[in-house]
Amino acid sequence: MSLFWRIFGLNAVVLCAATALLLWAPVTVSVPVVLTEAVVLVGGLVVMLIANAALLRVGLAPLDRLTQRMTTVDLLQPGRRLPVGGHGGVAELLRTFNEMLGRLEAERASSSARALSAQESERRRIAQELHDEVGQSMTAVLLELKRAADRAPEPLRTDLQQAQETTRESLGEVRRLARRLRPGVLDDLGLISALTSLANDFTTHTDLTVRRRFDPGLPALEPETELVLYRVAQEGLTNAARHAEARSVRLTLRHTPATVVLEVSDDGHGIGHAHEGAGIRGMRERAVLIGAALDIGPGPSGGARIRLTVPRDGDAA
Repeated sequence: MSLFWRIFGLNAVVLCAATALLLWAPVTVSVPVVLTEAVVLVGGLVVMLIANAALLRVGLAPLDRLTQRMTTVDLLQPGRRLPVGGHGGVAELLRTFNEMLGRLEAERASSSARALSAQESERRRIAQELHDEVGQSMTAVLLELKRAADRAPEPLRTDLQQAQETTRESLGEVRRLARRLRPGVLDDLGLISALTSLANDFTTHTDLTVRRRFDPGLPALEPETELVLYRVAQEGLTNAARHAEARSVRLTLRHTPATVVLEVSDDGHGIGHAHEGAGIRGMRERAVLIGAALDIGPGPSGGARIRLTVPRDGDAA
């Protein structure tokens, strides 16, 4: 039954019931209308309107659910669908909406894959230029400063050695930025070594104490999946260092026969009702890219916990 005939039928039922009551009820209408007859007519009208409103609410309830879902739909949290029951126009509308959500999620995943691929390519290019161009130039400056300091008299030698030390620290910072932009250790030594290097880097250059626990025997993963796991861990540690006011972070990577789970939990002030920023949205986009589930909530020690659950090969569907 279409929506038009559904509404028409509900109103017809109410009007027929009201007509039957007028035909068979022992009630007459005088001219002019007396007070008791007016009370009966008004009461019947009120009852008819209440019944009509109740029936319409039942008939249009699927549209109310559709409206609520349309206001809360998020393409970065895929898989949410409206239950479809029965036949007719309303059921067809719900099925069409669910199919539209599926197409939008697929298009969002495809566009996110292209954008993230371009982003990683640009990061790789910038990291390569930092390493090859800026790094080599600063290395040459460092050697020149050393040569000049060896030939300079004592008062000037101290200043040149100080400049040499500053240049060395800047060179180390450039190399660290290059590693964060494109972790070469991820390509060369794998995910575990890359996460270990990342944890050591945060422990060295921030006030965080990063405790890590990685299950042995990690199964082979696609390079794209390893990169997503690394980026989510990197973003989680960055959020803990910059925004959570945390003192310690726990980084774990475990696996089951069906999934690989990455978890970053801290002892900071938690997320609460804070608005999701670009970092969290980026993590959600990366999770959608590989068909993973990203859960962000309170941690066991009162801070925040980021959990990325990645299906193993053959389970992504």
